[in-house]
Amino acid sequence: MPEIDLRDAMNAVSDVIQNRPRPIRQFDQIYMKAGDMVIQSEFVARWANEKRLVFVGDGDAISVCVAYLKNRGVLEYGPSKVMVLDFDERIVNAVKRFADKERLENLDARLYNALDGLPEDLVEFDYFYTNPPWGQYNDGESINVFLDRGVEAVCSQGEGLVVIADDKEINWSQEVLAKVQSHAASRGFFVARMQPELHLYHLDDAPDLRSCNLLFRARPQNERVRVSEAVMEQSRLENFYGRSKAPRAKYVRELKSLNYGQAQDNEYELQLLEERYD
Repeated sequence: MPEIDLRDAMNAVSDVIQNRPRPIRQFDQIYMKAGDMVIQSEFVARWANEKRLVFVGDGDAISVCVAYLKNRGVLEYGPSKVMVLDFDERIVNAVKRFADKERLENLDARLYNALDGLPEDLVEFDYFYTNPPWGQYNDGESINVFLDRGVEAVCSQGEGLVVIADDKEINWSQEVLAKVQSHAASRGFFVARMQPELHLYHLDDAPDLRSCNLLFRARPQNERVRVSEAVMEQSRLENFYGRSKAPRAKYVRELKSLNYGQAQDNEYELQLLEERYD
């Protein structure tokens, strides 16, 4: 990693984390740890420098970090445009709120469920990034759904980065890695690079499970085509978010505008001092 001011980078990432909504575990939202977010954001900014980059889901808020670090001058490089697609309205609104507050003109977000076909106006990107549900119980099919949407968003051209579980001591993670690489090859993308066992997460039941960066590149002979349809096959939906967790929600809706990073009034109550009079 090139030399950067680590304090400035950590403080900037801390600002992003304060703005981020809490994860919903039933949808396999598990957030990357802060130190790894700094490393990941720098790498993504360098990898996608001057590219139009789409995030197919982004609970971690790496998209926001990438845009913010460049805007703050912590990094001198980064994507020319960043778009976040997520089915969680809390995440979409958090991105929009932060972009407006910090005047990040190249950062935007849109409500979108990866099980739906990709709208035509979203086929305009050079690179894609996704950190999807890791597919432990469905042979990586949940990852493949998100990968497919990324491929469609770049119209079978350019490059993509998939964050995926990677632990050589855990057999299912290795099997899923193989399945995803095979699926990407069927879509005309090959593995250009892999950074193994790189990131850690706030994951209570597997605190040492790491993920890798799996970088794909389109084959030179790929035609610029896009076919995008809703995912309907039951085989692709079973165990999508984990064991016996098939998709039921089209969107996660935000009930009220929250001030993320601060305690909400439904989290606590006050026990008052006894009044004393002389």
